[in-house]
Amino acid sequence: MKFGVIVFPGSNCDYDAYMAVKTVMQRDVEFLWHQDTSLHDCDCVILPGGFSYGDYLRTGAIARFSPIMQRVMGFAHDGGLVIGICNGFQILLEAGLLPGAMLKNASLRFICRFVHIRAENLNTPFSNRCTKGQALKIPIAHSDGNYFIPEDGLKKLKDNDQIVFRYCDGGGELTPQANPNGSLESIAGICNQSKNVLGMMPHPERASESMLGSRDGTYVFGSIIDFFEKSKKTVG
Repeated sequence: MKFGVIVFPGSNCDYDAYMAVKTVMQRDVEFLWHQDTSLHDCDCVILPGGFSYGDYLRTGAIARFSPIMQRVMGFAHDGGLVIGICNGFQILLEAGLLPGAMLKNASLRFICRFVHIRAENLNTPFSNRCTKGQALKIPIAHSDGNYFIPEDGLKKLKDNDQIVFRYCDGGGELTPQANPNGSLESIAGICNQSKNVLGMMPHPERASESMLGSRDGTYVFGSIIDFFEKSKKTVG
């Protein structure tokens, strides 16, 4: 399986994602420049965290128009695996690949710390290694991570099981105190209706080794690998 990590001007978690895939998960990975028009035969595309184009207009708003995003959109519509992390999540929202929007954190402050998230839907390419009620310890680092969607959109998310991760406490309980940014219904990550595109604010690539404080991010990357390999065997 081959991963591709897109590099936008201002990306700062691209090498983190690259190393998590290459060194920890031991899978092939390649950097994809934002001006590329090819995904170089990658099986999963990662949109990393950072401040694409400086976030000068609105988080993800300019990156959405990068040449490579046209290819990513086609790839996603054809069923390709795409994961957007933090700023990558914001880009997916701006591109219309995922519903909703990001607001400023309720505290109006940048937050950088470990949080816990609970897998709400285990039947996705990004969460199948998780167990029911499991709380993953993964860090966040953002100012605009307050997820919002209108009431009718929220209903669709729930009806289609598109809420993949929610902020929780260490025991897996959903509490106001465990919601770091004010996200609607503690939403930390969602997928599209087809379940092949995921956006999440926490950084699994920063929780890939014990020396970093947690290895729980490997549940996300491991789930992707398991899904792909099982799908390949089924097709074969």
